[in-house]
Order: sequence, then structure tokens, then C-alpha cells
Amino acid sequence: MLMPDFWNDQQGAQTIINEANGIKAIVNEYNDLLSTQENLEMTLELLKEEPDADLQEELGSELEQFQAKMADFELQMLLSEPYDKNNAILELHPGAGGTESQDWGSMLLRMYTRWAEKRGFKVETLDYLPGDEAGIKSVTLKISGHNAYGYLKAEKGVHRLVRISPFDSSGRRHTSFVSCDIMPEFNDEIEIDVRTEDLKIDTYRATGAGGQHINTTDSAVRITHMPTGVVVQCQSERSQIKNRESAMKMLKAKLYQLEIEKQEQQLAEIRGEQKEIGWGSQIRSYVFHPYSMVKDHRTNEETGNTGAVMDGDLDAFINAYLRSRIAQ
Repeated sequence: MLMPDFWNDQQGAQTIINEANGIKAIVNEYNDLLSTQENLEMTLELLKEEPDADLQEELGSELEQFQAKMADFELQMLLSEPYDKNNAILELHPGAGGTESQDWGSMLLRMYTRWAEKRGFKVETLDYLPGDEAGIKSVTLKISGHNAYGYLKAEKGVHRLVRISPFDSSGRRHTSFVSCDIMPEFNDEIEIDVRTEDLKIDTYRATGAGGQHINTTDSAVRITHMPTGVVVQCQSERSQIKNRESAMKMLKAKLYQLEIEKQEQQLAEIRGEQKEIGWGSQIRSYVFHPYSMVKDHRTNEETGNTGAVMDGDLDAFINAYLRSRIAQ
């Protein structure tokens, strides 16, 4: 960072600064944990010499907090795959079921936004298609922060909701599905060969609120990768050029994700696993009726506090999934 030509490549410089900040944060957290451990040991020695009920209670409380911080730090150290540290691109797509599924999509959008904000991550909407009556037809978010992809890769899959639908006048119970797709955001970390002749690029008028220009020019961009059928679109910027750049990054991320899924499928076949990557395999169920429970079917992690989960309290599920992958 002290080199004279460091700022010649601003994008590259920013990547290095982000990486440096991430490493500094890890070192600082380690030093804080070490200091806390030393203080706890000193307090324990004092208690051995002179028992004190109040001091013992205080030590117990501090020890609980220390153990929680240690568990979180250990998890950060375990996020060591190549692109875990990258920003994440999150897509939500409601399944069949009309307004009910679209409303479930908007509930998940709020849940992930709350989770990201609690972690201090930045949330940016790249594409948003509102539902016919309520909710969303689809949404694409960029969630920026250290290890955003590492954490959120635990959320990739189909999320199932069971509840009494507020849109059903008969008060019947409905089951809805929303697919959540997670990809790392790439800048220049990887080389993915995308040939121009393989792309179909369409421009269209952006939709939704966003200022006086957003609905008057064809600034939104949709790119279709013909060999794979992958489609990405972006309308968050006023400039068509910037939307095209963002869409190309999303396309590269999706193509990378396809390769990862192919490799996982091949490994599963070698191991003889029946591992379906598809719409029918929900990863988590959110039951609001006839009882309250959120359960992850991959790890059996569950809670009855559905309200906290829908407010973004997802760490227990994410941690359980990441630890299970490491155990494998």
C-alpha cells in the first residue's frame, strides 16, 4: 500500500485495502480475546484466594460472553475457502402459489436485510420486480462485507413456509416455497471466459421508484448467456454502462456457481450420495401454524422463536451448517 503506483489501479487498490482491513479486524479480535482470557484467569486466581459470591457471578457472566465470542471467532477462522471473504449476491425467486409465495419472498427479503444490517454489512438492491398484489416476483441484492459470501452460502436452497394465509378468506393453511440463490461477487479474482457471441444483451426501461430519470431511459440491462441459459439483469444504476458492468459480474458469479455445483454433484456420485440440487429439496422449514418452529433439514438445528428468526436472527442456523460442512 506504500508503493508509489498503488492508486494507479483504483479498483485493485480498493480490493487490497478491503483485504487488509479484514486481516486487521481478525488480528484485533484475536488480541481482544487474548486480553479477555488473561483478565478472566486473573479473576479466577483472586476467587481461589478469597471467595466472593458477587465476583463469582460476574466471572460466570463474562465467561459466557467470552465463549460466545470464541465460537464466533473460530467460525471466522473456518471460513477459508477461496471466495468466502467476498461480497455476496443473493437472489430470491418465489415458487408457484401467486400472491402467497410472493409475500413469503418479501418476508425473506426483510429477514436477510435485517441479518446483514445487524452484522454491519451494506445491502444494495440490484434488481427488484414487485408482485402483482403484494410481495415480490424476484429480487437481487448485493451484500457487501468481509466474509459475506462465506456466511450466506449456508442459505442457498429452497425455503418452505407453512401458515394460515392472510390472503385466503377461508382461513386455510398454505405451504409456500421461495428459492434463495447465493453467489460470490467477483472483480478480477478469477478468469471466466465469456465470449461476446454467446451473449444476448437487452436493454429496457427500469421499473419502480428511483428518481426522475430512472423510468425515462432504457438504462436497465438484461444479459442472457446462450450456451447455459443463465439470465441476469440489473437496474440499480442510472447509467446503462454501469448496469451492464454489474450484470456481467453477476453473470460470471452465476457461471462460477454452476461449475461448483457440477463438481459437488460429481463428488456426490463418486461417494454414492443421493444429493439432489433442485427445486424439490428444501433446506429449511418455517412453520407458523399449527405450531411455531423453524427447522433446518440439513443439520436438524431448530428453534421455536420464529419472530426472532424473521427479524434476522440466523446465526445459529448458519453456524450449524458451516460446522457440519467442516465435519464432513
